[in-house]
Amino acid sequence: MLNFLLFAGLLVSAQDSVVTKKDRKKRDVLLQTSYGDIVIRLSDSTPLHRDNFLKLVKTGFYDSILFHRVIQSFMIQGGDPNSKSAKPGQPLGNGGPNYTVPAEFRVGLFHKKGVIAAARTGDQVNPQKASSGSQFYIVQGRTFTDHQLDSIEVARLSGKKISPERREYYKTIGGTPQLDQNYTVFGEVVRGIEVVDKIAAVPTSKGADRDRPLEDVKIIKAKLVKRKKK
Repeated sequence: MLNFLLFAGLLVSAQDSVVTKKDRKKRDVLLQTSYGDIVIRLSDSTPLHRDNFLKLVKTGFYDSILFHRVIQSFMIQGGDPNSKSAKPGQPLGNGGPNYTVPAEFRVGLFHKKGVIAAARTGDQVNPQKASSGSQFYIVQGRTFTDHQLDSIEVARLSGKKISPERREYYKTIGGTPQLDQNYTVFGEVVRGIEVVDKIAAVPTSKGADRDRPLEDVKIIKAKLVKRKKK
């Protein structure tokens, strides 16, 4: 545990040299994709994930990276640096920087449609649920009935109850409630959710590169932009 906390301190220190207070408070992230623009607002409730994402954007890490895993009615995933030079049919999803980010689960942040969250390795090798250093997903999700949400509470959330307010989101707007408190949500789409829907609908592979779009969906450039009101 000491090493884990020490890493968190080192990560914040390294980010402070790149990410400014203005970045944190007055900037959103624009993803210019081959299907259109997506603007993301990062949460101040998850400062480690916020600052790590800002750092990667400012250093050009996400430029030319693909959305390498796309599942309609679920999510679109990107952030693997190996995807920049990937050949057609090449399986992706294992690349990233040589660090993880400690989990930052927050009660007020949940997997409603349009949120951005961090991908991670499975519980068997990652019981602390630490996040990938770079891979993320944007939730498209779907809507659920009360009966379906009851089943998710038992089967996926270890009996934890979904609040009435959150249930209303999942029944009307939609999302992926089965992922709550298991993957860190650290922001949400404020403009361009229709682009997420377009990307989620592209044809994908059924082969060794399962769920990779048959035609590349690229983040042409990621950059910081002045924050506007929602």
